[in-house]
Amino acid sequence: MTRASRTDGGTDTGHGHHARGGHLGLDKAGLPAWLDPVVRAAETVEPLQLSRFLPPENGSGRQSAVLILFGDGPDGPELLLMERAGSLRSHAGQPSFPGGALDPEDGDPQTDGPLRAALREAEEETGLDPAGVQLFGVLPKLYIPVSGFVVTPVLGWWREPTPVRVVDPNETARVFTVPVADLTDPANRATAIHPSGHAGPAFLVESALVWGFTAGVIDRLLHYAGWERPWDREKQVPLDWRS
Repeated sequence: MTRASRTDGGTDTGHGHHARGGHLGLDKAGLPAWLDPVVRAAETVEPLQLSRFLPPENGSGRQSAVLILFGDGPDGPELLLMERAGSLRSHAGQPSFPGGALDPEDGDPQTDGPLRAALREAEEETGLDPAGVQLFGVLPKLYIPVSGFVVTPVLGWWREPTPVRVVDPNETARVFTVPVADLTDPANRATAIHPSGHAGPAFLVESALVWGFTAGVIDRLLHYAGWERPWDREKQVPLDWRS
């Protein structure tokens, strides 16, 4: 992909806007009403309201993006997650949003590069068709100190869902959706205690323990969208649960 093809002045038609090449934009038209609070949260949330780990001021860190994809499932609104393969060097076996580092062809990390990367990685990891995904917002860039990633969370509406699956078993153990109602259910919430002593939100859903960066973002989204229900923060799950 040459850079020249990006400046062809192509118009953004809204729905074909995932295509490689022309400018990739956000589109809030026609979203379901239940997503309104998420749209509002994305427009108003401050970086420190999401995490105390923000990108280094000197611009270091590896630019990456994740796709936070909302769909309408059989049990109401749901989120798409995947579980990383247990053999991976980092974050093995951990549920996460689809996503990864920006490639040069994704374009400018400060403009639409993260949007393109989020869709590309989601397609590579889950097999979904990006044409059915409507990107409607981005959250402030966050930082994962342990890996040095600067992450842009990209919000999407699964306007036309397509089948998803494990594309590469070496990278992904499974791909699954979680009803938002299960994420807000106090019975499924806990505080995860890392062997290092770090504590953070966790969700016990779909026979998975969602913790770390992914759980932190979900926790803040539920909070600022007004979907959070009171839960017992004293309930703890140790993270050495595999050993």
